[in-house]
Amino acid sequence: MATIALISLGCPKNQVDADHLCHALLAAGHTTTADPAEADVILINTCGFIESAKQEAIDTILEAVQLKQGAHPPKVVVTGCLAERYREEIQKEIPEVDATIGIGCNADIAALVARALDGEKVEAFAKKTDLPLEGLRVISTPRHYAYLKIAEGCNNRCSYCAIPLIRGPLRSRRLEQVLEEARWLASEGVKELIVVAQDVTAYGDDLGRNQTVELLDALNQVEGIHWIRLLYAYPERVTDDFIAAMARNDKVLPYLDLPIQHINSEILRSMNRKGDRETVLSAIRRLRAGIPGLTLRTTLIAGYPGETEEQFEELCEFVKETEFDRLGCFAYSQEEGTPAARMEQLPLSVREERAARIMEIQAGVMARKQEEKLGAELEVICDGLDEETGLYACRSAADAPEIDAIVYVNSPDLPLEEGGFYRVRVEESDVYDLYARLEERCDK
Repeated sequence: MATIALISLGCPKNQVDADHLCHALLAAGHTTTADPAEADVILINTCGFIESAKQEAIDTILEAVQLKQGAHPPKVVVTGCLAERYREEIQKEIPEVDATIGIGCNADIAALVARALDGEKVEAFAKKTDLPLEGLRVISTPRHYAYLKIAEGCNNRCSYCAIPLIRGPLRSRRLEQVLEEARWLASEGVKELIVVAQDVTAYGDDLGRNQTVELLDALNQVEGIHWIRLLYAYPERVTDDFIAAMARNDKVLPYLDLPIQHINSEILRSMNRKGDRETVLSAIRRLRAGIPGLTLRTTLIAGYPGETEEQFEELCEFVKETEFDRLGCFAYSQEEGTPAARMEQLPLSVREERAARIMEIQAGVMARKQEEKLGAELEVICDGLDEETGLYACRSAADAPEIDAIVYVNSPDLPLEEGGFYRVRVEESDVYDLYARLEERCDK
């Protein structure tokens, strides 16, 4: 049996896949290590969504194969999105890789690793839809929160996005299977469920009817779960029923990631988004009116092919006026095989400058919004002690882990328990984070 270092890159959905891979390897008798230098096998579950993610994956693979020069050379196994999308390039450009495995072969990971350990050069690929939707997993996040993936793939076919090429069409899990996993996560001590899919508002569409509202109502009944957070919703699918379900279910946080990408109708049409400017504005108005205290997060693309200066200025004004609570902006990334990649491209310097301008605007919005919270009382979940500051790193309902802000809590007299819920009062703020004092524990 081997010692395996499993490195997972990219999004939470990819992390759930890694959790399944890890369980399969442990069930086969292998052990794991956090130190690649100690491993017999380095398994890299890659992301290949945009250029920066691809570069991170390549750099990680190159670092792993460097360890082959040591006294105990490991086998290097590459899985995930980059392997699925660039199988031939990996095999040709990095021949030191011992196994390249597509997502359709994830269920066979233990057998494929065994072949690599026996000295075989492994290349294993199957249909994208062979990626299992179900299966046992480990919980690789801190035990008090976990990602719950409800669907795989996507049918939206946005012109800039390679996800359907990599992951295939939308495949929703059966509701009872999702609920069974949620109940298991709760039994393992998970307090915060983070529901993920490429588009949670499309859940069930491929099964004959949309089941997003039914899902929220059912998850709200799972005992032991305190918070339910949703990533990601599309504006054209934000129905009044969906808003009502978010509002009436007390465990569902007033937090929504609504990736709109742009506001100009011509750009949205070119992106093959399913709505226009008014679709986006209507979704935002109805969400804010229907869900008290809503934290609204979005993602934008700057420098999309053909974006004029006027269209970009329209986006800037929209960011100023809408004042999203959380916002990220990416310079457009030209992805092979997508319709947008065949369009005339703006210079990279223009794309990056525009993305930086959007983030500069949002920094001012965020600073004001954080300052407005001074003196406010918040419920937070504790993620543990931050050794650098000596304060407890916590998150409010407005903060998804590893994405949003941190609420640093000063509690010199009472140690905070990881995964515990506390009431705190905000005393200071900066552009992104808050600083608070402990008021009381509120989950006992």
